[in-house]
Amino acid sequence: MARRSLPLLKHLLSRRIPTRSVTYMHRPGDGSPRPVTLIPGDGIGPLVTGAVEQVMSAMHAPVYFEKFEVHGRMKAVPPEVVESIRKNKVCLKGGLVTPMGGGVSSLNVQLRKELDLYASLVNCFNLPGLPTRHDNVDIVVIRENTEGEYSGLEHEVVPGVVESLKVITKFCSERIAKYAFEYAYLNNRKKVTAVHKANIMKLADGLFLESCREVATKYPGIKYSEIIVDNCCMQLVSKPEQFDVMVTPNLYGNLVANTAAGIAGGTGVMPGGNVGAEHAVFEQGASAGNVGDDKIVEQNSANPVALLLSSAMMLRHLQFPAFADRLETAVEQVILEGKYRTKDLGGTSTTQEVVDAVIDALD
Repeated sequence: MARRSLPLLKHLLSRRIPTRSVTYMHRPGDGSPRPVTLIPGDGIGPLVTGAVEQVMSAMHAPVYFEKFEVHGRMKAVPPEVVESIRKNKVCLKGGLVTPMGGGVSSLNVQLRKELDLYASLVNCFNLPGLPTRHDNVDIVVIRENTEGEYSGLEHEVVPGVVESLKVITKFCSERIAKYAFEYAYLNNRKKVTAVHKANIMKLADGLFLESCREVATKYPGIKYSEIIVDNCCMQLVSKPEQFDVMVTPNLYGNLVANTAAGIAGGTGVMPGGNVGAEHAVFEQGASAGNVGDDKIVEQNSANPVALLLSSAMMLRHLQFPAFADRLETAVEQVILEGKYRTKDLGGTSTTQEVVDAVIDALD
């Protein structure tokens, strides 16, 4: 008898309990369509950014896109693209291939430095209906985006010997720590964990930790902890539910965010963005390792969920919370029902089939 009642119980638990919506009192003119710079990028980028364009159109969202062709093998981001982002303040971006070696610098890093997008934010969480190894995962990784090992200060000392400089400054460490604690405060998060390797890099990571500790004293209501990066990776794969907000230097954040994404469902479903004082660029949260996978492009099987959720973050950033809620709810409903999923989530659906399902699920 108890076993026969389980399907009914699961059905009841999966249903959303109707709640009274909170009125959002906008400022006059807030409903005017906002321009957003769009960079489809390489590989699967045009597929997933195209998915966002279709859903935004179906929602009649108050945004319109200024589209630019940018590819990872270019020597630099075209000036007109940077100017568009400066003007619009907001950009949505597909993945850009970064060549391995050869002296060609990453356009992703160039863009972050040019616009001073000093904070990278990746939200790694369990989506209802998507089986994962761990439950109750809801981690926000906030990563310093402009210095550290990504400073690009490398040179060959003598043939066969290369020196790469890791730069950590008090200014950048303090502002990323402030952003992490401010994020926790504004989003009712309870704990911030600083990730480091100060036991070995005593000056560089020591300065980062010192900055985090100073900022932590200004937020007595938020618990502060520290963890060495290698132990952090082990704890992530064994007990990820212990983490809430994590603040990291540049390289560690890349590793931690991708590990957390893998635990919570994969890079195809994790949203993220990069933000500075004036500008924000939204993109797939964790590394798009399949950005240049021709087979995925040919099969039209790229997962659009991560960028759809990133575009919901963008809508909220633009002060369109109702549209963000509608989009997130539709995506979550499609994942929960499980009928339309791309190969990375164990399904056989194409990108377009998932997009159509999300559009059908919009309220």
